[in-house]
Amino acid sequence: MKLRPTLAVLVAAGLLLGCSQGAQENTSEAASSSSVRSTDTEDDGPVKGQAYVTDENSVKNILQIAMASEDHTTLAAGVAAAGLENVLANNGPLTVFAPTNAAFDKLPPGTLEELLKPENKEKLAHIITFHAAPGSYDADHIKGVMGIGQATGDKVEVTIKDGTTFVNGASVIGSVKASNGYVHVIDQVLLPPEE
Repeated sequence: MKLRPTLAVLVAAGLLLGCSQGAQENTSEAASSSSVRSTDTEDDGPVKGQAYVTDENSVKNILQIAMASEDHTTLAAGVAAAGLENVLANNGPLTVFAPTNAAFDKLPPGTLEELLKPENKEKLAHIITFHAAPGSYDADHIKGVMGIGQATGDKVEVTIKDGTTFVNGASVIGSVKASNGYVHVIDQVLLPPEE
């Protein structure tokens, strides 16, 4: 699969910059009711950013929902390996199609292990970015569109069959409202189109 790493990086940077408006509002209140966790990693030094702000009083963001779900531990590990935690925790709005652990298990043997290797970080980031769309699409809204533009610049096709919504053939099996958008749980991993 040939990647567009420059486009993926530009889109991710655009999401970070474009979704950060208003992030500085109420910083004194946020500081009093939240804390920042910083951990050391071997390669990159301290891990910091919006993804590591904890706040027990607010609605969970997309990253927090994924990390708290027993059915999304593989996705959470992939997000961390790709270094996309802060993108999924930013102000958004974002819509994320979140494959379950069982969806990742459907990939050919060895695929996931290969993607999680440090040398495949860009490829993994591109695949995960293909699961995110700028904008807030709730369960009813995705039913009313033919396609949704993803953060990679590609589109996913939305179809309805027997009352079930499908995104690029993956069944939407649940939806959760987050503070920064929506998480739609899907039963397959979406793979970006090859170039």
